[in-house]
Amino acid sequence: MKPVFTLIVLLIALISCNNNNTSKSIENKVNKQDSIVVKNFFNTALTNGQSYQWLDYLSNEIGGRLSGSPESAAAILWGEQLMKDLNFDKVWLQDVMVPHWSRGEKEEASFTFNNTKYDVAICALGGSIATPTEGITGEVIEVQSLEEVESLAEKLRGKIVFFNRPFDDTHIQTFKAYGGCVDQRYAGAMTCGKFGAIAAIVRSMTNSIDDYPHTGAMSYGDIAENEKVPTAAISTKAANLLSEKLKENPTLKFYFKQSCSTLPDEPSYNVIGELTGSEFPDEIITVGGHLDSWDLGDGSHDDGAGIVQSMEVLRLFMLNGIKPKHTIRCVLFINEENGLRGGKKYADEAKAKKENHIAALESDSGGFTPRGFTFDTSNENANLFLSWKPLLAPYSLNEIEKGHGGADIGPLKSETISLFGYRPDSQRYFDYHHAATDTFDKVNKRELELGAASMASLVYLLDTYLN
Repeated sequence: MKPVFTLIVLLIALISCNNNNTSKSIENKVNKQDSIVVKNFFNTALTNGQSYQWLDYLSNEIGGRLSGSPESAAAILWGEQLMKDLNFDKVWLQDVMVPHWSRGEKEEASFTFNNTKYDVAICALGGSIATPTEGITGEVIEVQSLEEVESLAEKLRGKIVFFNRPFDDTHIQTFKAYGGCVDQRYAGAMTCGKFGAIAAIVRSMTNSIDDYPHTGAMSYGDIAENEKVPTAAISTKAANLLSEKLKENPTLKFYFKQSCSTLPDEPSYNVIGELTGSEFPDEIITVGGHLDSWDLGDGSHDDGAGIVQSMEVLRLFMLNGIKPKHTIRCVLFINEENGLRGGKKYADEAKAKKENHIAALESDSGGFTPRGFTFDTSNENANLFLSWKPLLAPYSLNEIEKGHGGADIGPLKSETISLFGYRPDSQRYFDYHHAATDTFDKVNKRELELGAASMASLVYLLDTYLN
């Protein structure tokens, strides 16, 4: 019996070895194919890309695209026609009612110290009310936080509150620095208005020291109309100067004037195009960014880059002959900057139609050098995504980790969908974010194209492996 037993053991071992070799061979074949596809995406984007040319037109021919503006309407028509020209399987517009805030005339600001007048660079924050037509003048109280405002209470009556908390430059990821002080921009006016302050000015949300004020959304929450005060962003260079002079003369007076207004809501649209899935047409992978931008610059980084990269993802699939298994949908969301109504409408309609979204990717961090992706998903899927690191690492996509997906795709969040945020290098982003400096000349063609290829690679892997 012993020789027979030994023979059986050897046969089992041989079969097992063959099975392992076969399995390994299949794994290697799949990985090799994935590598070829990813490489082809990058080759195509870098030698035959269209994202930079599209961004040139969007930025230089249409310009800043604040919701409700004529430029926003022109951008919607441009995006719809471009998707049709690219021969996506389906292209349509999705109705969205959006807020319409207008900046009005260029803002003015100044203060006088020791008989010297200092002109100050400011810009109204989106959603703010105007000052009186003659402007507003008052003594200034400098604060570092919303909590400090609460502690000062009645001392703020009749004063202009100056929020001057800067970025924490020890954060390597500049989005963390932004998140650490943006509350003063969004909630500063509503917090100090209830204590009788007459206005609020807020240090610009940037780690650069320059004379370009950065706008952005603010809110009055549910405070009474008589508690609403005008609010504006002050450039970081001017903020430092004002803070310095306040230390020498705490009673100096600050003047500013702005003529912004909120108009009735306007009809607008999300622009949507898709490639229909060959095996699972009812399972959707969404990729997109937001079409609207602030009005000071032309919105090239925020978020023109994300828009053109998202459309390029579908084009790269088509040029490389890849028919997706799932439906790949490109969405140009409207009104991310001052309302998020495009993202909310898209999610509401998806739920109403019982659409099955399995993944969504957003590009809204600028058109800089790719670094990776953040994801919000289940632990099971997280392990799958992390397994792609070796495949993506040669393209500098080393940072693949749990985190925020994106504002526009956030309303889609559920237990069954995986949300992703494209993450380029963030060091220069807040030099331009919401400022007049966010213009086409600040975008590097190669960096933009690398980003589009990176996004296409992730969408391909999701389409191939996600159930």
